[in-house]
Formats: sequence, structure tokens, C-alpha cells
Amino acid sequence: MPDFHLFADGPRPVAPFSHAVEADGWVILTGQMPTDPAAPDAPLPEGIEAQTRRVMDNLALILGQLGLDLSDVVQCRCFLTEFERDYAAFNETYQSYFPKDRRPARTTVGVTALAVGALVEVDCIARRPEDAQK
Repeated sequence: MPDFHLFADGPRPVAPFSHAVEADGWVILTGQMPTDPAAPDAPLPEGIEAQTRRVMDNLALILGQLGLDLSDVVQCRCFLTEFERDYAAFNETYQSYFPKDRRPARTTVGVTALAVGALVEVDCIARRPEDAQK
């Protein structure tokens, strides 16, 4: 049976969803927006680099609540509203969160719009290490 996780100190959901759902050692994280969990009504950070950092930090926060970290991520899906303009800068920031020899599989697509006027959203799938599975 899956475990559904919604964390009080996590980023405020912008729609009806859980921060993460876990089943059989697989952890699926909802796409994160560049909102600050400590100040959810604050304006979004300016620019793709700052928004990417906030999104990746939000993913790391949720993973941390589950006893995991970004090294447990096996796949990411990334969404950019200004793909042509922001792709290179997004990649520079994104790759800094993963060791070169441990980058997850990834898909990145351009979209026409994202919730809260964000430039970027990232969701991911992580795998709990075998010795730590429930």
C-alpha cells in the first residue's frame, strides 16, 4: 500500500496533491515550484538560476523529510516556460546538485505556462536504498 506524504514545513502545495508518494521503495515527488517554504506568499526569485536553486532546494527538503537525498534520485522531469532562453542557464544550476558520475535520467520540455508564474518546475523519482526499504 502506498504511503502519502504531505509535510507541514514543506513547500505549500499549489493544487490538491501530496509532496511525495512512496511504494515498494520508489518515491515519487510532485513537481516543485520556486516558492519559499518559509515565506510562501513572497514573490518568486528573479531569473532562471535563482528559481532553479529554489526548486532543487525544495526537492532536497522533501527528500530529507523521508531520510533520502538527491543522490537517491534516478529520474527527473523538468519544465521550462522559456526553453530557448533558459535551457543553458538551467543546466548549469541543475547539474551543480548532482555528482558528475551520479546524474539521474532526465527529460526537459518547454511549456507555455506553469503555476504561480514560475519559469521552472521539476519533479523526480527516487529509489530508497535496498537496505533501507520498509
